[in-house]
Amino acid sequence: LFLAVCAVGIGGTFQYGYNVSIINAPTQHIHRFLNETWTSRYQKELNPDLLTFLWSVIASVFSLGGLCGALIGGSMAIRLGRKGALLMNNIIAILASILMGISFPTGLFELLIAGRFLIGINSGIGICVQPLYIGEVAPKHLRGGMAMGSSIFLTGGILTGQIIGLRELLGGEKYWPVLLSSSCFPAFAQLLFLPWFPESPRYLLIDRGDELSCAKALKRFHGSSEYRREMEDIQRECSALDGEKPKKPWQLFTDRGVRWQLISVIVMTMGQQLSGINAIYFYATYIFEQAGISAEKIPYVTLGTGACECLTALTCGLLIDYAGRRYLIIGGYLLMTLWSMVLTFSLTYQELYSWVPYVSMTSLFAFILSFGLGPGGITNTLIAELFIQSSRPAAYMIGGTISWLSFFTIGMLYVYFQNGLKQYCFLVFLVECSLVAAFIFLVIPETKNKSFLEIKKEYHKLNFGRN
Repeated sequence: LFLAVCAVGIGGTFQYGYNVSIINAPTQHIHRFLNETWTSRYQKELNPDLLTFLWSVIASVFSLGGLCGALIGGSMAIRLGRKGALLMNNIIAILASILMGISFPTGLFELLIAGRFLIGINSGIGICVQPLYIGEVAPKHLRGGMAMGSSIFLTGGILTGQIIGLRELLGGEKYWPVLLSSSCFPAFAQLLFLPWFPESPRYLLIDRGDELSCAKALKRFHGSSEYRREMEDIQRECSALDGEKPKKPWQLFTDRGVRWQLISVIVMTMGQQLSGINAIYFYATYIFEQAGISAEKIPYVTLGTGACECLTALTCGLLIDYAGRRYLIIGGYLLMTLWSMVLTFSLTYQELYSWVPYVSMTSLFAFILSFGLGPGGITNTLIAELFIQSSRPAAYMIGGTISWLSFFTIGMLYVYFQNGLKQYCFLVFLVECSLVAAFIFLVIPETKNKSFLEIKKEYHKLNFGRN
């Protein structure tokens, strides 16, 4: 089970974290490449406004690709299987790496845009299909910890990208095309290791009706003495579905039986993206500068933020099946509310006392730790648990679409929002985090150690207004 999480993670959410992270290091080198390419092609200097536009396209086309990936990920998981969809996804990553790698020697910045779009599609599919696979192969008592594998690999990808993007490694002027095309290595690793593992047992029995292959897969994952309990659970779910086919995303919106599960997914995914974590990274450089850290050393201090996220994802993975989902996610949002308040005060009075910048720096790391401990990891875990087999792929498509749309919107509008409100933007995040915490407290039940059918029953009263 542990090796299966590693095999799906390396080509799944790791790719997302890695590709979000590596684009920051070569910013200046890509600007120079765009200028030189434009000059040699049109014999005139590139207009600064056009340069800014081209750079924003290169940076934000990744999230548009992610949106497309989220829209097709669920369908791929139904048609090709969870494992088949992940394996096919690596072809997209390898093609993207080739396009980004040859953009510099060919002098075609358009290939860079196409490559970033394709690696976005790869990331969107990975984020959609990987939690599906992990959630379906995990036994009840380990489901939370295993599902946290998605978050652990995502934060591990961010940290790896930050390290490899250092100027001493691949962040220098000579090597930036190699840095952008290095995402082919996780893809090759998954193509090498994932074929050794079985397809999702739930997919094999419920979607394919292949009881023999399901039993064989369960024996591999749970051992020949323990697999029967899981087999009975899957058979109960299969009987409850009574031959129901996998649903399309638009069918969930008209299905009263999943109304509040769907509202929960929408609130949690939007809450995660709009929680202020992006603002924290935007402010990080300013906060470090105010604390007296020199500009050359800031990239190394920034590694601390990636390490923080990675550490909390691992901690959350260890705690989730012990403490439960509700305590961790509500606690995470409430702590983020507290640190938003502290950050607003410390950034307002930054110049007043010499020790205030250190309060800001401590709050910044505390905010990241609070995010990783709750919303960062548990959101995806809960999406897998709130739906039964026929609705789960469509739910991930909806959740992924909302997540990528929120991510893209923040990328486009956040600078204007921050310029208008300055440090007071954290008061908006304070309200948002407290409202999401209140919603989860009132609506979402504890899912620890419960089967998918038991969780469905918990929502029955909310959906139909009766027991």
